[in-house]
Amino acid sequence: MKIEHIQLKNFKSFKNAALRDIPRFCVLVGANGTGKSTLFALFEFLKECFSSNVHTALVKLGGSRGFQEVRTRGETGNIEIELKFRAKADGPLVTYFLSIGEDGGRPVVDREVLKYRRGSGGQPWHFLDFSRGEGSAVANEFDGVTDVTELDREEKQKLKSPDILAIKGLAQFERFPAVMALGNLIENWHISDFHINRARAEQEAGYAEHLSREGENLSLVTEYLHSRHPQVFKEILWRLADRVPGVSKVDAKTTEEGRVLLRFQDGAFEDPFLARYVSDGTIKMFAYLALLYDPNPHPLLCVEEPENQLYPKLLWELAEEFRSYAMRGGQVFVSTHSPDFLNAVAIEEVFWLIKRAGVTEIRRAKDDQQLQRFMDEGDQMGYLWKEGLFEGIDPQ
Repeated sequence: MKIEHIQLKNFKSFKNAALRDIPRFCVLVGANGTGKSTLFALFEFLKECFSSNVHTALVKLGGSRGFQEVRTRGETGNIEIELKFRAKADGPLVTYFLSIGEDGGRPVVDREVLKYRRGSGGQPWHFLDFSRGEGSAVANEFDGVTDVTELDREEKQKLKSPDILAIKGLAQFERFPAVMALGNLIENWHISDFHINRARAEQEAGYAEHLSREGENLSLVTEYLHSRHPQVFKEILWRLADRVPGVSKVDAKTTEEGRVLLRFQDGAFEDPFLARYVSDGTIKMFAYLALLYDPNPHPLLCVEEPENQLYPKLLWELAEEFRSYAMRGGQVFVSTHSPDFLNAVAIEEVFWLIKRAGVTEIRRAKDDQQLQRFMDEGDQMGYLWKEGLFEGIDPQ
């Protein structure tokens, strides 16, 4: 699955902004407060809308003022979100549109549409079209239909409440592959905001298959990978040793008190080191490898500022790992302030955010002729960033 386009209107600082032609590995740069974290929060918001309802999602993102706080300040229109994605590489481009308004002071789904086009021409087929809790949905499988007149459309369907997403129910049925793909993306996307101190601490014995947002369950994930997926764990260790020479073994040991300790073995020493004695860079690289080589990978990863606590050389290695994850079928969004990390990425992978008068604009590096000319002459993105050639951004 791959998101190719995101359009936002009246969502926080995004009054009217779009990311177009999004690559599988997408790097976001910009000064603090320009909206990088807000863009990641978009997926959290959609996940909450999907799992509960729009009202709850607005309160979680905007506090007690909900809709008024999430909507761009000074605006009166609806909050609008549009995603364009492909469920599979050779599949049609699917468009999901969500418009959130108010009715009597309560938020409602003013319009929700899922559509995609068969072939290169003609009007797109509407798979789902709902407004304020009522609408229609196609009940038969699109892949088996060659003419729009063959669609089995169920009209006048009604949801329990006008603040519930229609895709929430349909995503449970295999005969709706486009909705299933979107539901899978929303439910299983992941933000990584890794904190070294959280990962160093001893963990109560338990069970964890996926690395958490801040990485505090790293020892539990290590134990899981070691015992349940030994070949994957072996691959992670091999890559860690290649990135951080000297590390020969990593394991998790459970103490008599029921705590799990993460241990690293240096080939030069007989006894392993506990995590609290290992360098920040070693732990962080191991954690990212555990995330990127997850046996059940997330369809979309959002990683906030991975450069913290990593040596500049490791940032090149990490960028390669992110790109490799994307090439294996996932999609990765990374926010960064690091010139060293930017030096490892291509111009078509970079977008930058500018905030003017409280409103965020999104620029694609590839569209800037000056940046493209410098890159064609052999320059690197990080050096151009440090020289202040990204309009509207002070790299200092």
